[in-house]
Amino acid sequence: MSKLQIGPIGILPPSATVQGIFQPEKGSGNQLVEGEHKPEEEAIEHWAIQMVTRRNPTLFPGPLIVWGWNKEAEHKAALVLELAEVIPGCNIITMPDYRPIYPKIDPEAVINPCHPNLTVQHNKIEVCALVGIHCHFANITLKMIRANTNCYTTALCQYDGHEDALLSIRDLDAAKLEKLIAAVKRVLKEGTEPWALTSAGKAELEEIKAIKTREKPDEKSEATLFMADLEQGLDENAE
Repeated sequence: MSKLQIGPIGILPPSATVQGIFQPEKGSGNQLVEGEHKPEEEAIEHWAIQMVTRRNPTLFPGPLIVWGWNKEAEHKAALVLELAEVIPGCNIITMPDYRPIYPKIDPEAVINPCHPNLTVQHNKIEVCALVGIHCHFANITLKMIRANTNCYTTALCQYDGHEDALLSIRDLDAAKLEKLIAAVKRVLKEGTEPWALTSAGKAELEEIKAIKTREKPDEKSEATLFMADLEQGLDENAE
């Protein structure tokens, strides 16, 4: 039995470190899979299988790649888009900001660490990958999702990784993203059936598409336009 179990665990699940789960050392060649240290290639293949076969696979990109603050971030963002394209039925929901979103959050557009489980539950997400999210916010998000949902959480982290993810890939760089893309292509080529191509998956995706089509305005005249004058920024010299 794996050391870390999929949720829902309860209102206050014990942290992975309390259960004696720690990240593999940097340079060890291992990654963390369900609380166990596994060889990196095995972990990457396991990640690809989970993302392909579980319901409503979703990528949650955060500020480290959503905002193009340097060339490396832009390159990673392009690879994440490519990753989403090769995973059948994959969705992208961003976490562009960590501040609470009030009075209403659109769970189909963004995910927020204050209520990530609501986004997961609303979209019936049963496997996700956090990527480009600062570690302290990723830790909060992973605990809340594991506490309240049956989502198989994974973390693609450019630093030390995350014990509270069911699967964690640490030291993420462009080369590892390319390995993830190659692994998805390989498991599909080897005959792994994607959730999106099952009868249940096809029906659910068609239903989602129909709902979005109905909710989309048919004419530009129906769109709400922002007509107010823009406020100027704060004047540092103002009294």
